[in-house]
Order: sequence, then C-alpha cells, then structure tokens
Amino acid sequence: MIIPVILSGGSGTRLWPLSRELYPKQLLPLVSEKTMLQETVRRITGIADIAGPLVIANESHRFMIVEQMRLMQVKPSAIVLEPVGRNTAPAVAVAALRAIKMKKDPVLLVLPADHVIENTVAFLAAVHTGRIHAEAGKLITFGIVPGSPATGYGYIRKGRALKIKGDVRNKASRLTAFTVARFEEKPDLAKAKSFVQSGDYLWNSGMFMFKASVYLKELKRHAPEILKACEKADKGATKDLDFLRLDEKAFTECPADSIDYAVMEKTGSAVVIPLDAGWSDVGSWSSLWEVLPRDDNGNAVSGDVILRDVKDSFIHAGGRLVAAVGIKDLVIVETADAVLVSHKNKVQKVKQIVAHLKSDNRCEANLHRRVNRPWGAYECINREERFQVKRITVNPGASSSLQVHQHRAEHWIVVKGTARITKGKEVLTLSENESTYIPLGTRHRLENPGKIPLELIEVQSGSYLGEDDIERFDDRYGRKGSNK
Repeated sequence: MIIPVILSGGSGTRLWPLSRELYPKQLLPLVSEKTMLQETVRRITGIADIAGPLVIANESHRFMIVEQMRLMQVKPSAIVLEPVGRNTAPAVAVAALRAIKMKKDPVLLVLPADHVIENTVAFLAAVHTGRIHAEAGKLITFGIVPGSPATGYGYIRKGRALKIKGDVRNKASRLTAFTVARFEEKPDLAKAKSFVQSGDYLWNSGMFMFKASVYLKELKRHAPEILKACEKADKGATKDLDFLRLDEKAFTECPADSIDYAVMEKTGSAVVIPLDAGWSDVGSWSSLWEVLPRDDNGNAVSGDVILRDVKDSFIHAGGRLVAAVGIKDLVIVETADAVLVSHKNKVQKVKQIVAHLKSDNRCEANLHRRVNRPWGAYECINREERFQVKRITVNPGASSSLQVHQHRAEHWIVVKGTARITKGKEVLTLSENESTYIPLGTRHRLENPGKIPLELIEVQSGSYLGEDDIERFDDRYGRKGSNK
C-alpha cells in the first residue's frame, strides 16, 4: 500500500500578489483550471494500490483544502494541521506516525502540493521504480534531469547504478536508480554549469519515497529530538471535524529542519531516481512564465490584456484591463488590491516586498480583497476610518457562527437568495431587497436555507472594524478565533 503524503503548508511569497499567506499558490489555479493541489492529487490517481492522500496543512487553509478535495470527489486519509511550520522533516515524521496507525508499514510518497509535472507517464514510471527500492528498505529522492545550469536549486550527484535482484515487475517501465554520492547546496553559475556539463548531477526536487518505518528509524538515528517531539505531538493530537490537530506545545518545541538535512544527507540508504518529466517548482514568476503557453512573441498572458510591441513577458489581469506597450522581459500582475511590476530577472526579490508589507502590518501580505471562509466568502468593496462595505456570499445550507461584536454594528441588505438571520432572540427570514440592522453587542447569525448562493451587502460602522472583533458562541466549523 502506498499512502501519498502531500505537503501543503507553504505560503508561496515569491508569487505575490496572487499568492498570499492565507491563500497560497498551492490553492490557486496557476497552470490549469484546477489548483496546484488538485493537480497533485490528480497526478497520482494512476498509481496501483494507493490510499487517499494524507495532507499536511496549515490550519488557516483547512477549509479550502476540504472544499478542493470535495470538488474532486477525493476522500483524504487524513488532514493533519500544523500549529506552526517546522519544515519537512517534522511534517513527514508526523505523517509516518499517522500512516503506520492506518496501514501496516505503508510506503509513503511525499509530494509538495505546488509542483508542476507535465509528463505524468514519466512521473508514474519513476514512482514505480521508487516503490521497488522503497520496499527494499531504501530512502528514495527524485532528482530532476537539469534543463539548464540553474542556481536556484540544490543538486544531487549520482553514485553507482543499482540492480534489482529477483524482481520481474514491469521491467520495461523501470528506470535506473543510483546511490547518492552527495548533496550539493545551491551553486554559483560557474559551478552549476560544470554540474550540468558533467551529466552526473540532478536537481533536488523535494519529492521522496520510503517505507514509514524506515524513515522513522533513520530519523531516530540522525535527528532523535525531532522524532521525540513529533511522537509527543501525535500522541496529544485531537480530532476536530475532518481534521487532526497536533498538540501545539509539543510541535512548537520541535526543531525545524528539512528531510535533506535531517536524514537524506546522513543516511547510507539514500537512492536517487532521475526524473525527466517537465518538472517545475513554480518558485517565481519567471518559472511560471516558462511552463505556461506563450504567444508568437513569447508572452504568457491571462485576463483582459492588450499588448502592442511586447515580448517575452508575463502579464496577468485579475479584474481590470491591463494594457502594455513597448516592453520586454517584464512581469506585470494585477489584482483587486495590488499591482506588481518587475523585470523577469529580479522576481526572486518579490519576497522582500512581502517582508516589507509584513513589517508594516499591511493586510496585502496575508489576504486578498476576497477572503474565503468555510461558509462562503466576503469581499471588501470600500473601507474608510469608521465604516466598511463588504459583499458577502453564503453557500447553500451554510451559516456563520453565532457571534457578537463589541466595536461595530452591521447593516445587511439581501441582493440575491434568501437569508435566515438570528438577531438576539429574534429569527428573521429576508428575501431580495430586504434588509436588517444588527446593533453593536447583539448576538447574531447569518444562514442560507436556500438552494442557491445567498449574496448580500454588509455595511459595518464603528470605532474598530478589524476581523478579530468576533466573539463566537456556537460554530459548526469548530472555529474559536476570527481568522480560523
């Protein structure tokens, strides 16, 4: 049995302003109509004897992950929520501990949720080869055949080729696997060129395959403090609806480290399988430009875009018309609340913009103007010092929590659908063009009893309009804080 472990805890800051901390790139449809998480799940459906995915996620993304799995009609084996990020070694340790409780020592296929792989057939062939070596007790990493002397990736030097004794399964589709001679840090350009010219080096992809027990055994040998903390966090985990919440104190105390540093660079059982499948980690706007279809002038565009004398550029229009004239090698990304303009050679510095936004406590680092919630979504239309206007959408059958605000009052106007509103001890049913007022300090709840989405306009007024001015008394989604 293979249990796919999908790592979905990243924030994707280098793809700002599309990717935000609370709506990261793996949950966005960047290269197709499906999100990157959905594409990752779709890619593994052709593997024989595979369980539902075990997703390791940031708790802020949990309801979006559930919804995206539901749309694919995929039932996860588990969705494990990390209270804080601790890199890949602890995340996979928790997954391994949980997987052993589900199946007797399964093989884990560890996949980041935000990679692009164009050739699924080649990917599945590599997984088939990896499974054979994993079942033999090896720890597999998938090394990407380099297409250029890239300086943004770590490299793996191949050792000797491995033979599989006594195995006759699908020899035609089997790839050659190699021992790992050594791992190399991200090189400078001269060293990267020598690596590629030698033919002995592969890009480090961050994808792995091994038996759960083998990984835990190697982790205990090389990073016992990580395993001890993860065992404690798993033992103290609690069930919350469709999610498993790790013990916050234990996991927070866990050292942060990657699988590479904690295990793969130290173990004597590491094996690398070359993968030539049109892979990209979409780590920047320039790498996204490389994997998208381009016009005759080398431009990748989406949305309402008009170009004149433009070459080799990436232009995304999220809501408004974007017109460009006489430019080359630029990235232009327009969203409702931010516009990014950068040379393609400088896009790695976008994360510095995000760091600046965070230092200034700017909401644009974390949220889009449209914010998803388990019951639907809201979008800020206008905001001034003492009032804010939002457009709210409530999914059929969904409802907000029973809550109260201490610093603001709200006026709701229904523009589509039917609303059932709890206001103090009163319960109202409102239809289109009807409205009600929620005074400051009044307990209230908004529900959609109908079969179509409920849409309304909310006007907030008061001395403080922050999203943390919410005291919940009852919530079907198990939320206790404003941003959960």
